[in-house]
Amino acid sequence: MADRPKPGAIVHVEFHVKEPKKVEKFYESLFGWKFQEVPGMNYSLFQAPSGPAGGIGGLQPGNWQPGVINYILVNSVDEHVEKIKKAGGKIVAPKNEVPGQGWFAIFEDPSGTRLALWQQNPNAPQM
Repeated sequence: MADRPKPGAIVHVEFHVKEPKKVEKFYESLFGWKFQEVPGMNYSLFQAPSGPAGGIGGLQPGNWQPGVINYILVNSVDEHVEKIKKAGGKIVAPKNEVPGQGWFAIFEDPSGTRLALWQQNPNAPQM
């Protein structure tokens, strides 16, 4: 069994694209990634042979841009939101819940690179 990720680790890679199914076929043909649709969402999860798992979804209204966002594990989204602001970063999507799984917030570092914080719900099943 692999070690559980520690805070600061990248734990999820997310693709935001206009045509998710086309992108899924691309990565499946190149690397053999398998995708599983999430019911009720324009979103699929994937597991690569090693490294963090991820997802592919259609573009959402608001501050979502096409591209890839890496999710970084933290013990507290709220604490890290404040740390990001103090360090010169910018919060572009406030804390949101993924029901039954955890919480995230999207931020930009001082260079404008977008990343996300991820706080796992301690009661959620471990993947």
